[in-house]
Amino acid sequence: MPTAPPQPAPGGRIDGRIDAVVHLGFAVLMVASGVRYVMRHSPADNLWTVALAATVCVLYAVTAVLAGPRTPGHRNRPWMFALLAAWAALVIVAPSFAWCSFAIFFLARTAFRGWAGYVAGGATAAATAVGLFRMSDFTDVAMLLGPLAAGALLTLIYDKIERDAALQKKLFDDVSQAQEQLAAREREAGIATERQRVSREIHDTVAQGLASSLLLLEAAQRSWPAQTARDDVRHATGLLRRNLADTRSLVHELSAPGLESGPLPEALEQAACQYVDTIRVQVTGEARPLPNEVRHALLRVTQSAAANINLHARAEHASVTLGYLPDAVTLDVFDDGLGFDPGTVPPPSPTGGYGLRAMRQRVEQLGGELSVESTPGEGTIIAAQLPLPAAGPEMRERR
Repeated sequence: MPTAPPQPAPGGRIDGRIDAVVHLGFAVLMVASGVRYVMRHSPADNLWTVALAATVCVLYAVTAVLAGPRTPGHRNRPWMFALLAAWAALVIVAPSFAWCSFAIFFLARTAFRGWAGYVAGGATAAATAVGLFRMSDFTDVAMLLGPLAAGALLTLIYDKIERDAALQKKLFDDVSQAQEQLAAREREAGIATERQRVSREIHDTVAQGLASSLLLLEAAQRSWPAQTARDDVRHATGLLRRNLADTRSLVHELSAPGLESGPLPEALEQAACQYVDTIRVQVTGEARPLPNEVRHALLRVTQSAAANINLHARAEHASVTLGYLPDAVTLDVFDDGLGFDPGTVPPPSPTGGYGLRAMRQRVEQLGGELSVESTPGEGTIIAAQLPLPAAGPEMRERR
């Protein structure tokens, strides 16, 4: 299952909105404070104060817009120092501009980190307190303590916001890393699954066919030039041709013959007769459409079981029974050959031993069960049962 790529962290968009609100608030308050100051003071007093306010506006614009308070390396720090100095002078000379302290405070905290941020925020609150205390002719203590208390409160709130933002970023990074690791594991699992699938396909088609062809050619070599030898050579030639077709289908990811079209019993019989000429398929129950992956598994299990009968069983009789149940399909492959002890089957090796494991993997991957019943001298039964989903229009089987 493909994994969705991590989405961009929302913190950047939220920070941008907060900055926009702060900048807009600064512009509105500066205009309002400037109008208030001009209306309450004479033109002689206005000139230098208005010039200082204009300087503050320019420095604010350069710091907030051009340099950017969140740019890497904090290249705007010199501009911020100049802005704080000009702002302190302005708010002390003209306390009418004290309301703009909020925007200056937030801009300073975004420009500085650590102790520098606390110093910048404290300087902003102190300059505002001095200006308002001066406006009260140094008589109203509330004018002095109010900005200091507001500055301390804003510092605590801002620190909480920064901690939450850092935690959110850490969580987002952890989720992104977990998604990347999950995607890597899924890719590795997909590669391993595909390797197993190709291994089973090669074993159930090419390897089994080549082994049977080799036995036929060896038998022909021993009895040459008898007629039976010529029959064995023709049979081996037919197997090799079918193996070549199966190999090309595997390379090009094509379906096996009889899988996508044609009745399933005939496809199973065709697959089994490649290795055991006399084998026949019997059907029990009411036939119903099967998913392609179930058809494919039944076909390959039949091929592998028939190949094992040809290679090891020395059986006189063999049969395949395909059974349709209400919610499952069964496949039983029987032979009356030599039999074996299932508990003593050797592990897979370069010389073989993959057949039973490949059959079991195919069946279990589809949620089914595979059992092997065999006793030395009494033959073998390989039984597979695969669950079936509710019949739907996507399941099509041509009978």
